[in-house]
Amino acid sequence: MKPTTLDLKEVATKTVGHYEANATRFWEGTKDHDVTQNYEALLGALPKKQGLRILDFGCGPGRDLLHFKSLGHFPTGLDGSSNFCSMARDYSGCPVLHQNFLQLDLPKQSFDGIFANASLFHIPRQELVRVLSELRICLVPQGVLFSSNPRGSSEGWMENRYGAFFEWEEYEEYLRKAGFEPLQHYYRPAGLPRSEQLWLASVSQLMLHPG
Repeated sequence: MKPTTLDLKEVATKTVGHYEANATRFWEGTKDHDVTQNYEALLGALPKKQGLRILDFGCGPGRDLLHFKSLGHFPTGLDGSSNFCSMARDYSGCPVLHQNFLQLDLPKQSFDGIFANASLFHIPRQELVRVLSELRICLVPQGVLFSSNPRGSSEGWMENRYGAFFEWEEYEEYLRKAGFEPLQHYYRPAGLPRSEQLWLASVSQLMLHPG
């Protein structure tokens, strides 16, 4: 069942609470994941230079922040979990914003790219265009959004986490409604049959004239 507006506080509180309670276990389980393909997808759509300003949306404990920093870029993290924010600051040395995904307060035109790896699927469908539009506003003209989310067509609770799952045709519509022009999409892990590729990744750029 899709949440009503009155449920949104619970969606955020319970989902963040799950990560707060499992921060160390999450770090141990994800710190060695190879997401090189996703790094390259975002950076391949951005200008070929160092010093790019990248927002790591849902940065978790900071694995990807440190990677972008090691390449000479200026990443900023954002996460709803205070434990993750502290871990990410300590691990990466990068600035990290502690913000609820459903109540963002982002500076306009401040980032060249957004890396949303395994984070946007926590946004309920009814809020997705709004949240994507808020992310669009914080990008510079020609800015790029990378996102990777579990595939599917369902929405609801997974124990104490809320998730909304999309196949490409539906997700593409949300991106376009929010003012993004999809550049490419692919499925992960690479090299497996499609039925075993459980993740949908995409790269999109700001539309010059949205709407």
